[in-house]
Amino acid sequence: MRIRCGMDLIELKRIENALSSHGESFKKRVYTARERAYCDGRGEASVQSYAARFCGKEAVAKALGTGIAKGVCLQDIEITVDGRGRPCITLHNEARRIYEAMGGKSMDISLTHSHDYAAAQAVLLTDEE
Repeated sequence: MRIRCGMDLIELKRIENALSSHGESFKKRVYTARERAYCDGRGEASVQSYAARFCGKEAVAKALGTGIAKGVCLQDIEITVDGRGRPCITLHNEARRIYEAMGGKSMDISLTHSHDYAAAQAVLLTDEE
């Protein structure tokens, strides 16, 4: 078994600027429909939610060992919440293939934000040695 970790940190202002400058095109390029619905439903906290999910995607990509490259795109990594509000990872396309190839067993993610920053940490458990 192997534990693979990834983390990321971003200034909220970067996401706020991207949302202001590029709006829906930025959202559609980076986030899945479920992520957009969740974040848009957060009202004044939508920027924090978008930023935390951006960090989550980056953290998962780092734990996969690819970053956002090698066929893995931001929409291949989806961050949703379960019925209790706990963030969950769903992988699609190349990200899923890579996770399965490494013998992925479980994935966990933690998201957080403050007034100025958002951060995420992802932990993957795999069969790799």
